[in-house]
Amino acid sequence: MKPPSKRSATRRPGRRARPRTEPGGISIRFLLTLALLAWAIRSFVVAPFSIPSGSMLPTLYIGDYLMVAKWPYGYSKASFPLGIPPLDKRLFGRLPERGDVVVFRPAGSPTDVVKRVIGLPGDTVEVAQGMLILNGKPLPRQEMGTFAMPVSDNSPCRVVPPATPMLRESKEGRTCLYPAYRETLPNGRTYAVLDQVDSPAADHFAPTLVPAGHVFLMGDNRDDSLDSRFSPMEGGMGFVPVENLVGRAMITFWSTDGGASYVKPWTWFTALRTDRIGNTFGNLK
Repeated sequence: MKPPSKRSATRRPGRRARPRTEPGGISIRFLLTLALLAWAIRSFVVAPFSIPSGSMLPTLYIGDYLMVAKWPYGYSKASFPLGIPPLDKRLFGRLPERGDVVVFRPAGSPTDVVKRVIGLPGDTVEVAQGMLILNGKPLPRQEMGTFAMPVSDNSPCRVVPPATPMLRESKEGRTCLYPAYRETLPNGRTYAVLDQVDSPAADHFAPTLVPAGHVFLMGDNRDDSLDSRFSPMEGGMGFVPVENLVGRAMITFWSTDGGASYVKPWTWFTALRTDRIGNTFGNLK
């Protein structure tokens, strides 16, 4: 009987053996690459953000989902998920413009917040009887009548005492009415604000200088926003360090009225507020 042939075990000159690939190795490499790419996009380009409160009505509704641009103000620890890497200073830092809608991370909080930039370093900000005064000059303010917000699970008719809810019934459903005003900043940026009541706390703020490296932020729903008018001890945020800015709100890419269920995919679309999608945050039209 002839011995087994050794031909199969003989390696041809000039050829290298292919390295063996562990089962699942390619998939793991692909997932790691995908995760790294997602981290890079979320950290350096854009990131999603959802609106959890009505402090920015009428500009932003509860249930709006935004794309936030990460590059306009540079990069700091607040720019990265979980604060990693922990940068000691801001890279490529630039100040926002008055009127920008910004997302930021309050000191000592893991939760991001959205407000509008009103004052920059060196500005003096004051509020007198609800009138916003910047560097000694009252901002132009025009009545816009009432803002009608459709009432839904995500948008209840919430008012600040002693105001009472104003509801209107129509074929389209119930709407909640708020007094609205057009406010214009010195750089020409214009937007709508709500002013529900004469609140001693929210409608009166003594002239205060915005310190270097900080910005003064306010919500558009003036009587229902804990912002730079209130200190952290009062539940507000005081002056916000520029280092804490995450990015600038760009566009609404999704909006839900709260009537959807995760286990019922068809309700994701029946609850969709299509008129909210594509909203940007430039000048009020």
